[in-house]
Amino acid sequence: MPPTDKTTPQATHRATHKTAASSTSRRRRTLRREVPSTVGLLADAEDFAAMCGYRSFTFDHHAEYPDYLRHVDGLLRSLAAQGIHTTVALFDPEEYAVFCEEHGLDPDTAETRTRFTAELAGCGGALPYTGQPIGELLPLLVDEAVRQATWEYATTLLAEVGSCADCGEDIGRASFERAADALKRLVEGAGPGHHHLVCSVPTEEDQLVAVLHADATGDPDAPPRVEGRDGLDFVTVLAAGIALGGPGGLVLRSTTEGFRDRVHGWRLDRGRLVPLSAASVFNAYCTDADTGDPIAPEPGVEYCPGYEVDEPHPHH
Repeated sequence: MPPTDKTTPQATHRATHKTAASSTSRRRRTLRREVPSTVGLLADAEDFAAMCGYRSFTFDHHAEYPDYLRHVDGLLRSLAAQGIHTTVALFDPEEYAVFCEEHGLDPDTAETRTRFTAELAGCGGALPYTGQPIGELLPLLVDEAVRQATWEYATTLLAEVGSCADCGEDIGRASFERAADALKRLVEGAGPGHHHLVCSVPTEEDQLVAVLHADATGDPDAPPRVEGRDGLDFVTVLAAGIALGGPGGLVLRSTTEGFRDRVHGWRLDRGRLVPLSAASVFNAYCTDADTGDPIAPEPGVEYCPGYEVDEPHPHH
């Protein structure tokens, strides 16, 4: 009969091997929590249908988009439960096809989709997953993608506008500096409170829109508080409008405790921010942009003229 003593060399070897394997597994799990993940999310049913055309895709054409969203939601929750930091980015099938063509990759493989998704994390149009439901995350992600695309396009316009024929100055750089100075004057002129600014610039290919929220105390030594990179995005779009010299508009709404909300407006004209009259601001705010029909004025809002925020005689 074979020995049953647990302290035999064979038993000791098995116990040591089991302990080492357990330690290795534990270390790998710990390391896995320190490796970030990126999840590509399809924005709508049309994009989902496009990806279902690949045989290697997890879902087929019989699946429904809401079912896909439920599975992605479960995946995100599972990763979060393991302590893994996850970034979510929009997966655009058209961009994916271009990516595969440029790199000579087979689009109908999980490996290629993984490579494309990994590169999305570095493109700037992604958001960290913080446990929010997929229904809340998706519109935030779409907004982030639009914001990133707007900034990239505005940056391209500034880079391509060229130099001044008279003095050789880079018009894009000069316009950016003027836009940054104009933003400073806009917030200073509005005084203390919460300020909501919207800048809109039509271009040949797209309508550039930037939104900025700034909180100011009125203390000249304390700069206004602006969330994230909103200031950079806003200045870049405004600079594009200045550089192009075409039409555009800017609206500022201020909320200060103890006072009615105030709305000011400006129009872009040949590279300058021209203050609007109170009547023009009222008409702009109280007219339906799509139909042209009048809209009832909002109660508790004062429609005010714009104020001077541009340089008196800008070179460009």
